[in-house]
Amino acid sequence: MYEACFNNKFTNALVLYIFLLLLLLASPFLFFWELINTIRSCFRYNENLSGKVVLITGASSGLGELMAYEYAKRGASLTLIAIEEPKSRLEQVADRARVLGSPGVLFVFADVSKVDECRMFVDDTVKHFGRLDHLVCNAGIGPLYSINHDVTKFEPVMDINFWGSVYPTQFAIPHLKKTNGKIVVNASTAGVLHPPNGGFYNASKAALISFYESLRFEVSPTVTITILTLGFIQTNIITAEYATKGVGVCLKKDFKDVVPTMGAEPCAKAIVDGVCKGATSITEPRFYKALFLIKFLFPQLHSFYLNILFPSKNGRLKMDE
Repeated sequence: MYEACFNNKFTNALVLYIFLLLLLLASPFLFFWELINTIRSCFRYNENLSGKVVLITGASSGLGELMAYEYAKRGASLTLIAIEEPKSRLEQVADRARVLGSPGVLFVFADVSKVDECRMFVDDTVKHFGRLDHLVCNAGIGPLYSINHDVTKFEPVMDINFWGSVYPTQFAIPHLKKTNGKIVVNASTAGVLHPPNGGFYNASKAALISFYESLRFEVSPTVTITILTLGFIQTNIITAEYATKGVGVCLKKDFKDVVPTMGAEPCAKAIVDGVCKGATSITEPRFYKALFLIKFLFPQLHSFYLNILFPSKNGRLKMDE
């Protein structure tokens, strides 16, 4: 019995290290393959958005707002979705999108966590414009959490981050199939790297990645799915005030003061550029791709640098000097 157990463990370890050795030997070829694909993407066909219709959730601020402006500059008509408050903010985004070149902007106040409201704004878009070409599932919330507090207060994280993308996707797919359209889903590097004190947020983003990776095979090649795995982008979601509001976690600094971040405007431009060129996954900032590799190949190293970046004790995230 013990011999069989030893042999099994030995075989498992042997297969693992043989695989790692083969990967190491193949890495130069994989590197050049990735480099060639990156260069080719620079010359890939760029979709003409003139006359096309784009629906964006979470469009009143942050990346949703900035992606709306990028689509507007390219001549797309827009449907902008945001929760009812603040009303004036979404109207301002719609007005600016028109100034930047969008020929038509419809804005709708809706809660993406409610299935009937998602059906409503997809139907309203098609009725108003007659078609739907891109669905951008961007709405999301990202509070930190402590397991020492009432975890039921985090139910909205899954409702908004996961179901708030799945619901509109279900209603949009029949229309997107008619236009060979695209779905853009704003997941996160957190769904892969699992940073501390982000358990519910991480879980919601991991669920998005898993769901849309699976859905990709069901709708391809008629509908293209682009999954965004974004790191720390300079929006309000990475501020201490937003991330810790009402959740009982101590955060004395904004994340931009602790970890490398990327500007929101260049990130939004990179996203829309990539989507128009047919990218199926976009990671920004790009160095996070290296962290993905470390996470899966060297998990102890991954844990080591997370403990350095996010030292914690008893559920309180310490960001003070």
